[in-house]
Amino acid sequence: MKASRIAAAGAAAGFTVLALSAPAFAHVTVQPEGTAAKGGYAVVDFKVPNERDDASTTKLEITFPTDHPLASVMPEPVPGWKTKVTKSKLDKPLEMHGEKISEAVTKVTWTADGDGIKAGFFQKFPVSIGPLPEDTDQLAFKALQTYSDKEVVRWIEVPQKGQDEPDNPAPVLELSAASEDGHHGSSGDDASDAKSAENASAETAADSGSSDGGGTDTTARVLGVVGIVVGAAGVAYGVLAGRRRTDA
Repeated sequence: MKASRIAAAGAAAGFTVLALSAPAFAHVTVQPEGTAAKGGYAVVDFKVPNERDDASTTKLEITFPTDHPLASVMPEPVPGWKTKVTKSKLDKPLEMHGEKISEAVTKVTWTADGDGIKAGFFQKFPVSIGPLPEDTDQLAFKALQTYSDKEVVRWIEVPQKGQDEPDNPAPVLELSAASEDGHHGSSGDDASDAKSAENASAETAADSGSSDGGGTDTTARVLGVVGIVVGAAGVAYGVLAGRRRTDA
């Protein structure tokens, strides 16, 4: 009886390790470099992981919200990628620095010149945006990720509060409150200075290419393999212990 319990425990441990070591699928996300305060400007990074073992990511399309259009959208050049900015006329013109703006960026598309994002790596696509709206707590950007085998993954489902995360969640940017001193973040010359400082950091990451981003995914895979080996060893030990006890 004791031997059987040992064998069962070993098997359970093995299956538990296998379950825990299974990879968690990532998706396209958006995060600010610093803060994204309402009414201000921010540099945000669209992070794109490659989830396929037999294909590379060769194209990314980000659709900008039309319910809260942004007057200023400036993507930063990414080595190895061509950038296309699409503008559309607004139903209601925006006012920026005393001037009315009748059109705004509704889509930014990045297309790889070469292999794109290979398996096990990710790439960041920085964009300067603003002024951020003051009448909402978040902005949702719908994303289309195209692979070299022509597969298109649509990250377009907007997560809802109180509900489980959808299978293909859209990138969502959380906005922070404006500072108490009345400033909404950088604007005018301050925005240019902030952008220059942020560009230095972004260019360093871009120059390193997709290979720098693979460390996290590679580590996760190594840990997964180690987990599988440990789990298998637990199963083998439990079975062997059971046999020895039975023979005795």
